[in-house]
Amino acid sequence: MRPYFIKTPWWLKKVYSGYRWNMPRGGKDIYLTFDDGPHPTATPFVLDELNAAGAKATFFCIGKNVVQHPEIYQRIIEEGHAVGNHTQQHLNGWKTENLTYLADIKTASQHISSPLFRPPYGRITRFQAKEVQQILGPSSQIIMWDVLSADFDEKLSGEQCLENVVRYSKPGSIIVMHDSQKAWNRLHYALPRMIRYFGEKGFRLAPLT
Repeated sequence: MRPYFIKTPWWLKKVYSGYRWNMPRGGKDIYLTFDDGPHPTATPFVLDELNAAGAKATFFCIGKNVVQHPEIYQRIIEEGHAVGNHTQQHLNGWKTENLTYLADIKTASQHISSPLFRPPYGRITRFQAKEVQQILGPSSQIIMWDVLSADFDEKLSGEQCLENVVRYSKPGSIIVMHDSQKAWNRLHYALPRMIRYFGEKGFRLAPLT
């Protein structure tokens, strides 16, 4: 059994109802999100693929990577995508002392201007979540996900990651992928096919707001 859920179960969404797991299902919008960038190879590839399809997405960036690749971060914004805070050092909230974790988010906020926050690994305590609003402002949202591509899992193939997304996505789904070196082989295979599939089904790929 995998140590993670591909499709987030309803009971987990209910227990943590203060977090955003999916968007309203009224239309035909799907929300692709990319964690851990900017990356010098993966992120430009993602942007090129989205651009070619007229699609938009949301990039949850690690602060230290924004510092290393400011031109790629700027490109994300200039091309009309949304960005979110993913901490400065990719810290696990369950394993990090509160003051250290919150200071790391604040440091990232100096490089990433956004009210959206996604905790690395989805790990954040209730106390930390409450304090995020003090750092990112009253309109801040903690964004989780509805569908996990699992492109970070080196035991999976690109075909399996594509199948994870195609099988479980519905209107309003927030899908997690990674513009990172670790995910590159699976991302490179799955993303173009995923975008084509959603286009053929009449879905619009939209950024989170």
